[in-house]
Amino acid sequence: MKRLFLLLFFFIPLFLSAHPKYWIYLKNKDLKSAPAVSSLTLENRQKLGLLPYDDTDLPVSAAYEAVLKQNHVNIINRSKWLNAVSANLSGEQAERLQQLDFVSHIVPIDPGFYIAQTRPVEKAQMAPVMSQVQAEAFLKNDITAKGVTIGVIDAGFYGADSSFSLHHIFSNNRILGIRDYVKRGRPGDLLFSTAESFSDMHGTEVLAAISGIDYKDQMQYGVATNAKFYLARTDYSMREYRGEEDNWIAAMEWMDSLGVRLINTSLGYAKGFSDPSENYVPSQMDGKTSAISKAAQIASDRKGITLIVSAGNEGDDKSWGIVSAPADAKGVLSIGATNGKLWNRIGYSSIGPEFLPYVKPNVSCFSLYGTSLSAPVITGFAACLLQVNPKLTNKELIGLIEKSAHLYPYGNNFVGYGVPLASRALALARAPYLPSNSKLVTAKGRNFDVDVTSEEQLVAIYRKKSSKDVISQQVAKVQNGKVSLKRQNGEKFTTIDLREYVIEVEWD
Repeated sequence: MKRLFLLLFFFIPLFLSAHPKYWIYLKNKDLKSAPAVSSLTLENRQKLGLLPYDDTDLPVSAAYEAVLKQNHVNIINRSKWLNAVSANLSGEQAERLQQLDFVSHIVPIDPGFYIAQTRPVEKAQMAPVMSQVQAEAFLKNDITAKGVTIGVIDAGFYGADSSFSLHHIFSNNRILGIRDYVKRGRPGDLLFSTAESFSDMHGTEVLAAISGIDYKDQMQYGVATNAKFYLARTDYSMREYRGEEDNWIAAMEWMDSLGVRLINTSLGYAKGFSDPSENYVPSQMDGKTSAISKAAQIASDRKGITLIVSAGNEGDDKSWGIVSAPADAKGVLSIGATNGKLWNRIGYSSIGPEFLPYVKPNVSCFSLYGTSLSAPVITGFAACLLQVNPKLTNKELIGLIEKSAHLYPYGNNFVGYGVPLASRALALARAPYLPSNSKLVTAKGRNFDVDVTSEEQLVAIYRKKSSKDVISQQVAKVQNGKVSLKRQNGEKFTTIDLREYVIEVEWD
């Protein structure tokens, strides 16, 4: 699984298993078995109006596991949500197991992964995003995500316990649990003290973007400074292969069983290097093809989990360009990245596929160094809103964040609904509506002047072929209180981003 963070190296797959990894999907479950969830999980679901449990909460059949073991299958991970187990199999084994009457189908988990180019993060680079999302509105109201628990699924947390920006988290014992799904059986706290590559710090940077604050330098990186955390490592930095998706699903199910309602993952699947025939292709980013996107949708629809995901860093990659799984899943909150000044899409940030009927990414915020660091900012943002209104369902919370964004309701597949603003979000969390910050105008002909009120001389505009799909992102001049537009071929809508409000031009 790739870390959606700009790294300085490309990866060569090493130490691959002699046999590839497979999903073994099973036909049914033992309906007499007990649900594998905690009392807190059941309580949360009752409050959210969900079923307390269903068949996806029942464990994989122990009887089926016993038969698989008799067939020399060493199970790596179990997914109660997908009713499947993962294991390394030879081709002969896979064929033989397919004949078992309780096996539905067997799917290879393809090796090979893409990592984007990059630079390391410097703490000074995170400060502007706090201003952009209006973090001061949370601070003025003493909103720090107190009482909210966040799950983080990532590549490693090296140095987190000694980081100045996370001292308040560790000194107050706010790490509730940690699991290593890569090197099983190893004490979780070893993830803080051992590293094999630069990627093992990725989760540490993500934690800082959610809740980091350096009291010595008075530098704030994230807004959820009083949150509690469960951490899971699912990605091995010394190799890149799609076989790690079952680690991710196992971590999701573990966190769900503990009652975690808000999870950040700055990881994603796109394409690999080893065998192009086994890679995902862009058309499969449809929210329902990959196992990881299927699990993400189950988490949204049936478990009440708010899953916040990095959109991806393939925006400049002409052979890909779009979001990676699980950011394609309809039920997740996918986060893109903007430039600092105009709040339009930064070049590397992945765009939403035109074939999706819904907007992806959902929202965006400033990040110079990958959507790995924009997603956790919005995760902290979401945690603060849960402190204000703990009764919000996951879908209500996502809708609230979208409505608080500066382009709403005129979203697009470059930046979604734009940058969430804390002042708007707090108002929405306490009341069901906001004053309109948008205007729709109709334009005729090829040329049209739009009256605007703005102190800015330059503004971002999005020329669109449909209500959401962008033809091009441009910068326009404000002259004498007007923006002059010349309609392009195929242009049906134009969004003028004035940050304080938005104007949508519909071409007649």
